[in-house]
Amino acid sequence: MCDEATRRVVAQIPLLKTPAGPREPALWPSRLKEEYGALIKAVELNKASDSDWFRLEANADGTRWSGVCWFIHELLTYELQLEVQLTVTYPTTAPDLILPELEGKTAKMFSGGRICLTEHFQPLWARNQPRFGIAHALALGLGPWLAVEGPDLLSKGLIAHKEGSANAHKDQTHN
Repeated sequence: MCDEATRRVVAQIPLLKTPAGPREPALWPSRLKEEYGALIKAVELNKASDSDWFRLEANADGTRWSGVCWFIHELLTYELQLEVQLTVTYPTTAPDLILPELEGKTAKMFSGGRICLTEHFQPLWARNQPRFGIAHALALGLGPWLAVEGPDLLSKGLIAHKEGSANAHKDQTHN
């Protein structure tokens, strides 16, 4: 499913220990703390390898996350709005990874801009739940999806470079 470099990075993202979702109020704060820890580690790893590619913030209860993700193609940065929505059965079921502005632009997407990860990512999640979290979904789901679908959408003229986005993330990374 992924290359050796991705496996090495993902192996450094902490596995989560608390098998609880948001519908379990007694255990959810502990799980949410682990989610934050794994995301912080993923961002640190990305920055250390100069491959920073997302920013994400949670709502108050940690069930909806929003931010941006980006990929670079031919030295241009392409930025997309990103939403992560925890499913009712999370962490048994992977979170929904949503790129709203791409809704309807590719067959590898469900309604509302949810990216399709059923064939490749869902079996991996099923084998590793509840130890996988949002950071794992981004690294093993969204990252590979963007690497394949981004250039394809560009070649079809379905997404375009936005002026000003090329240096914004580089500047944030090196401050």
